[in-house]
Amino acid sequence: MTVRASLDDGQTWPASRVLWVGPSAYSDLAVLADGQIACLYEAGSATPYETIVFGSFPLTSLSAPEATEVTMESLLRELTDYGAIARWPQPEFTCRQASSYDRGTVAPDKPGWFANNDQNQFIRTEQTQGRPERVMMDADGPGCIVRFWLTTDQNKKGTLRVYLDGAAQPALEFPAYDLLSGDLKVGPPLIQPHPGYQPDGNGGNTLYLPIPYGKHCKVTWEEGGKSARYYQINYRTYSPGTVVQTITRAALEAARPAIVRVNNALAAPLDNAPGQTITNAIELAAGSEQSLALPPGPAAVCRLELHVPADPLASLEHALRSLILKMDCDGETTVWCPASDFFGSGVGLNAVQSWYRTVRTNGTMVCRWVMPYQQTARVTLVNLAEQPVRVSIRATVTPWQWDDRSMHFHAVWHHEAGLKTPPYRDWNFVKLAGRGVYVGDTLALFNPIATWYGEGDEKIWVDGESFPSHLGTGTEDYYSFSYAPMPVHQTPFCGEPRIDQPMTQGHNTVTRTRNLDGIPFRRSLQFDLELISWKPTTLTYAATTYWYAFPGASANVQPQPREAALPVPTLAEAIAAATPPRKPGAIECETMTVRARSGDFFVGEQDLEPFGGERWSSGRQLLGKTTAVGDSVEIEWPAPDAAPRQLVLYATQAPDYGTLRFSVNGHAVPAVLNGFADSVQPAPAFVLGVFKPRDGKFTLRAEVLGADPAAKGAKYFFGLDCVILEKP
Repeated sequence: MTVRASLDDGQTWPASRVLWVGPSAYSDLAVLADGQIACLYEAGSATPYETIVFGSFPLTSLSAPEATEVTMESLLRELTDYGAIARWPQPEFTCRQASSYDRGTVAPDKPGWFANNDQNQFIRTEQTQGRPERVMMDADGPGCIVRFWLTTDQNKKGTLRVYLDGAAQPALEFPAYDLLSGDLKVGPPLIQPHPGYQPDGNGGNTLYLPIPYGKHCKVTWEEGGKSARYYQINYRTYSPGTVVQTITRAALEAARPAIVRVNNALAAPLDNAPGQTITNAIELAAGSEQSLALPPGPAAVCRLELHVPADPLASLEHALRSLILKMDCDGETTVWCPASDFFGSGVGLNAVQSWYRTVRTNGTMVCRWVMPYQQTARVTLVNLAEQPVRVSIRATVTPWQWDDRSMHFHAVWHHEAGLKTPPYRDWNFVKLAGRGVYVGDTLALFNPIATWYGEGDEKIWVDGESFPSHLGTGTEDYYSFSYAPMPVHQTPFCGEPRIDQPMTQGHNTVTRTRNLDGIPFRRSLQFDLELISWKPTTLTYAATTYWYAFPGASANVQPQPREAALPVPTLAEAIAAATPPRKPGAIECETMTVRARSGDFFVGEQDLEPFGGERWSSGRQLLGKTTAVGDSVEIEWPAPDAAPRQLVLYATQAPDYGTLRFSVNGHAVPAVLNGFADSVQPAPAFVLGVFKPRDGKFTLRAEVLGADPAAKGAKYFFGLDCVILEKP
């Protein structure tokens, strides 16, 4: 039984007194006439219900923990201390986010809740020494910036400034909208360029170097050009009275050796851990489960490894999604998750190299999260598939000093198919009740069409707040890259280990783990992600969420064994389902052999999906980017037999298409095709005439004759969809 006291209206509880070290239950507090605090409570040695105990004590006897100064060095130590995040933070803090989210987003029941103009949004503009500065963040201390993400599409000219403790001059200054500019010189991965980053052009970066401040922090941007400016700044606010050493140039220089050490550690986390290792190699029968009992506590799992044979892809993907990792600590189920999702790989065995997880394509999956337990723990593997699976498990367990700050590690998996967007919606990752720290998530999704799915922002609500204290600017921004889609990439705390197709058709996995930017919650946490895609689609989302919490915490996500055992869809199935049907009897022009062309211009296949591809046979055409009158292209295809056929051509009209004349097997076609139209659209059927094959083939020649007076742009392009052979 512990009594705690708050000095800030219940936001933090720094002072405490232990009344009973054994089990305890219901209690009541009162103030006695002499000012003493009285407590009546149930307690016992084996159970909390053996007796009723009355005790009293002076308020002054509640002791606050010894003050610990927060410095750049202490934060860097925390950053690479695996065990630190498994204890309730001391000193206590909240974590919030400042961002360029669309200010039209006000409330769920108000217009604009899904507003998506998340650029160039600032708190205010103020004049500083005669120059306009746009305020990005303005927060009272004591605190610390723990993650700074930004990006832009071009023209980074301007000045980014960080003012600390009310100083007139900035503590940090960057001569561009780019955290890699200037003389900070931190190096990766504490500062990480986004995929596609260009110093003088598109792209941004993410800074993980902590920036502590004692009293106040203000971040501003002085615009020197014109472009889209996006940003997210995650920051801690410590309990009142916490001593924080504000960063200075001298402190930064003194921390250089520690910065190098941290960069090296983050880039190459140790693959071994000291402690007792418990192993088991099994063939898990279909529908069966097997548990691995861990040594008695107090102790902590500091490394957990699974290995499965790297079988052919399709069977392995289903096997890993159907293999459930379950963990029970001190009588509570704390983990229930498909194995590959738990380790950050999503569907299948995708390489992951991060601070907390490693996945190798040889079938080895490693987790380095510290998972404490006070008395008992076991790890269980459940095979939901209809086939057996061979798996080995290794758990490394180390002693753990269990105290009133120790927390259990949790992970749950939320799967939902048939998510149509539009309409826009908030899709819930998880809702948590209790006290703990949110430390990350993995999103594995299936997208049936080739379109970017992730325009939606994260919305994280902490302790029942009326507006989310974390409101983002896009799904890829939350996962610390920008201007998606982007190829597969890895960083210590974020990554995209799977993307089946450049425009995100098929399977995709993105993952983020939190360290200094973990989010403490005292009563509740809710994580939602907006579903907004570039084009209408129907998504399947599976979110694995990770958090630490005190015993008794709960989540709204329950085990989903039926969903975990479902067949895994494939990219090939998605492509087949998304491909428009072929016209009956059509011979696709984009599949024909280009026999000749009159110049060095492009002739090739074009996907017409952006123009309503279902209106064309197979949704594609042969595009010719001819540039002048007289340019020509010859294409050929085999004839089914020697009989004459009537050839019907299906072509395309567009604002920049020219007028064409044709010949077949050297015979001129009298009619011409006007390729112009106000929009991109299928042209009416065009009858070429009746022709006999020559040498078992038909050869079609298209020549640019001119252009419609209303044609725009290139004017001489053309598009050919298909040819249908009819009996005369």
